[in-house]
Amino acid sequence: MENKTKNSLTDVPGIRVGHAHDLEAGTGCTVVLCEGGAVGGVDQRGGAPGTRETDALHPMHLVNQVHGVVLAGGSAFGLEAASGVVRYLEERGVGFDVGVARVPIVPAAILFDLGFGRADVRPDGRMGYQACQNASQGPVEEGNVGAGAGATVGKILGMGQAMKAGMGSASEIINDSLIVAALAVVNAFGDVIDPQDNKIIAGSRAPQSEGLKPGMPGYFANTLQVMKKLAMSSQSKFASQQNTVIGVVATNAQLNKEQTNKVAQMAQDGLARAIRPAHTMLDGDTIFALATGEVPADVNLVGACAAELFTQAILRAVYLAKSAKGIPGLAG
Repeated sequence: MENKTKNSLTDVPGIRVGHAHDLEAGTGCTVVLCEGGAVGGVDQRGGAPGTRETDALHPMHLVNQVHGVVLAGGSAFGLEAASGVVRYLEERGVGFDVGVARVPIVPAAILFDLGFGRADVRPDGRMGYQACQNASQGPVEEGNVGAGAGATVGKILGMGQAMKAGMGSASEIINDSLIVAALAVVNAFGDVIDPQDNKIIAGSRAPQSEGLKPGMPGYFANTLQVMKKLAMSSQSKFASQQNTVIGVVATNAQLNKEQTNKVAQMAQDGLARAIRPAHTMLDGDTIFALATGEVPADVNLVGACAAELFTQAILRAVYLAKSAKGIPGLAG
């Protein structure tokens, strides 16, 4: 295999990605399709998740393969987008054969963006179906798209001091045959950190930050430091309790169900490297893993690469996010 990538989840053969969104309402969904089937796994660490069909991905459960994954805004309402994906796949004869029908297995996870745009507009079955129609093997569009349309970070002081985030993706080809890739939607309570220098690149802006630029002294409030200060006062309730980072890591490695779940677990390390604090009771951090089974590989290597790539995807999600609805983004 020629060692060139699109730096996207779609570098894994058999994976297609599609977005659908309403930018005026500030919400959307992203669909990862694997119509040929892929071994699925999941790791959920945040204390406020919104998910569908994640139990089916755990070891000791009957279903071994999934046919798509949905990432959506809209809080719990957004889980409805998965119904449109199920309909799309059923129309194409894709699904788990139960004799009388084929049932598409489509796990999903949502993020809370109701406070960003219109709270009465959410991803639904129609939008999920549209995302499937838009799905391709081309480079994944990043930034303010799909499930990232309403994503923000650094909300401890409220949406007025937050920054825009969105969708990011990254991939790597190892030894000309093994492919590992990641896709992240960043809607974190905490700040986004560049692990190279341990500095905040996007997050809660200090009240006195007007006129400053990201990276300048005094621009960021530093979520962890604010939490420490609030713990010493009577104002211990944080301003935002609706956040999450959701995503997918995929590989062409031959992995069983237990190993695929392990890859999802290890990918969470990549989240923790780039988000501070991570996995709080105010986040719903959920990562899915997909293995298409083409190349023999060591699960330890796949998991370690998945973590690195998930960090890269998170960083891209903030670097490529544009300002929207008065909330600044690093892409201007």
